Amino acid sequence: MTSFEHYISVGRERLRCGYTTGTCAAAATRGAAELLLTGSLPDAVIIDTPSGISVEAELLDPAFGPGWASCAVRKDAGDDPDVTNGAVIIARVELSEEKEVVIDGGKGIGRITRPGLDQPVGNAAINSVPRKMIEQQARAALSKHGGKGLRVIISMPDGERLAAKTFNPRLGIEGGVSILGTSGIVRPMSETALVASLLLEIDMLHAAGCQNIIMTPGNYGDHFCTEVLQLPQDFRVSCSNYIGACIDHAAGTGINSILLVGHIGKLIKVAAGSMNTHSRTADGRRETLAAHTAMCGGSQALTREVFGCITVDEALGILERENLLKDVMESVTYALGQQLRYRAGEEMKIEAITFSNKYGVLGKTEGAEALMLSHIERMNK
Repeated sequence: MTSFEHYISVGRERLRCGYTTGTCAAAATRGAAELLLTGSLPDAVIIDTPSGISVEAELLDPAFGPGWASCAVRKDAGDDPDVTNGAVIIARVELSEEKEVVIDGGKGIGRITRPGLDQPVGNAAINSVPRKMIEQQARAALSKHGGKGLRVIISMPDGERLAAKTFNPRLGIEGGVSILGTSGIVRPMSETALVASLLLEIDMLHAAGCQNIIMTPGNYGDHFCTEVLQLPQDFRVSCSNYIGACIDHAAGTGINSILLVGHIGKLIKVAAGSMNTHSRTADGRRETLAAHTAMCGGSQALTREVFGCITVDEALGILERENLLKDVMESVTYALGQQLRYRAGEEMKIEAITFSNKYGVLGKTEGAEALMLSHIERMNK
């Protein structure tokens, strides 16, 4: 079977996309469910991903027995240097008398051991979007062929070894990899080419007469802009992890203002002066939160507890418990504004809004509200 033939232009390069472990798990689930309910395995299945791009996945290693069936899909990361590229994701599907689809992880899939991640403690590390994709495929098979319910177990034989090359152990995910993906598609991340493409977005907006842009690090910020802040999309650009490079380029291009909207897990790094927020380049999240906790009157014990958190969301919960969340976020947001203004210089106005999925807006720099309203007013004209 030929490889996934979907390409994107990244700078001057044309790079092949791949598909996520979540897409693989969903495709394997559909294949195993078809085998279980019909006794026949299709050569391939087509999965409609959240990105709107369809993926045709080849089905491998079929097996079945009384009340169960399984098959596998091999991960194709395209031109992205993904640690799970080529790994085999297996779905075992079992008949159930309950009218529901139950999803769990098997061999090589990690378990959540600390709060603050996408799934509760004790759950398999199969994130929300992949879970929805898996459930959709299982229900589609049930709807087509009949049946009450299904139990789906996702596994990856090489998962525990591969997990050692990821940040899972540091995040409190034990025993294997995570099944991930918000779009279902892996877009290649060649650093030089990626930065060039981000700067090109700014150039294109400026050439079209845009003087005031909205910048987000990625999907979370982009979604928050649309769904919560209701900001227009036409003057919006992505900066990925390269916040400093994009600020520098925008200032040099002659952009008048930037409204930066990002998740606190990303912008907490910027508040400490890290303008490349990729985890391999900079972290400092817990150190920064602990420092601001202490500055806001947190006890030594509380500061140590915050410092011991493995995720920002976990730390936010502790600060809320101690009635310090508002004070600490105000302190962090002030530092964020200082760092951004220092990087942007006097030629360009820059403001920021930071948020979390649980708490919503956590902080706005001094001029962020006015800048946000100006974008909304322009949109409504």
